[in-house]
Amino acid sequence: MTAKIFYSDSYIGASHAFDTTRKSGWVAESMLARPISGAELVAPQPLGVEELSEVHAPHYVNAVKTGMPYHTASSAGFGWDVGMWHAVCASNGGAVEAALTALKTRENSGSLSSGLHHAGYERGMGFCTFNGLALAAVAARKAGAKRVLVIDLDAHCGGGTHSLLKNFPWVEGLDISTSSLDDYDADNVRWTLDVVRNPRKYIDLLKFRLNELDVLGTQYDLCIYNSGMDPYEECMIGGMRGIDFATIEAREATVFEWAKGRKLPVAFVLAGGYTGLSLTQATLVDLHRLTIEGATI
Repeated sequence: MTAKIFYSDSYIGASHAFDTTRKSGWVAESMLARPISGAELVAPQPLGVEELSEVHAPHYVNAVKTGMPYHTASSAGFGWDVGMWHAVCASNGGAVEAALTALKTRENSGSLSSGLHHAGYERGMGFCTFNGLALAAVAARKAGAKRVLVIDLDAHCGGGTHSLLKNFPWVEGLDISTSSLDDYDADNVRWTLDVVRNPRKYIDLLKFRLNELDVLGTQYDLCIYNSGMDPYEECMIGGMRGIDFATIEAREATVFEWAKGRKLPVAFVLAGGYTGLSLTQATLVDLHRLTIEGATI
């Protein structure tokens, strides 16, 4: 399977340097040094004010563009500079293009975008400025998708995504976290939220939730997948002892094999994953490569 993976150097244009603003570049560099069969890096078109305002409050979009007021512009948590504006326009554009490409071609696609699912209507949160998952879902709907599934396997709950999409009957969500940060009240009909406390139940719970979707028999046109590596046991933010590399590898295989069995195209983005005393940049990159490899099987 061939998968278009969207990325441009604009993704890493923010002045503040840490994992969320830099790791897409690390992953892209690794793909050039160690190509993944079937994966093709493609530059996306950045989103503009009009597209961003379909999901976010216009005054918030303008604040991020201009830097004023600063407390609003920097609400994601890592300051503001003009490079950050260009970075989030590009990376959210990549998330949208991945969704539209998967919807059109019926093949998996992805973007090396990161920092998405905590962002809400009027502000950012938790290193997330604009919500590319919601933007991608709305764009897919406008392009003809009748039903969209959002799978969020970041260590933290996707409260921003839920707040933006919960009132749309055409979208459903499956959210499995290892931390209660940004949690929300899920209706357990169209949207489920689980916070795992036992690492041995992590994969079983994912399989259970996917099987529930099979039992319901809902036909989706697109799956948007927020693939977080912060549940990994050596991650300093969100990591859970017992969720090792093999567990993450099994998780990615489970998601993509399930979608493949349903002939459901997946548009993925990169979610959490933070280097520190235990988690090296090289290991973080290898974890994120598991998602790309899963998408191209």
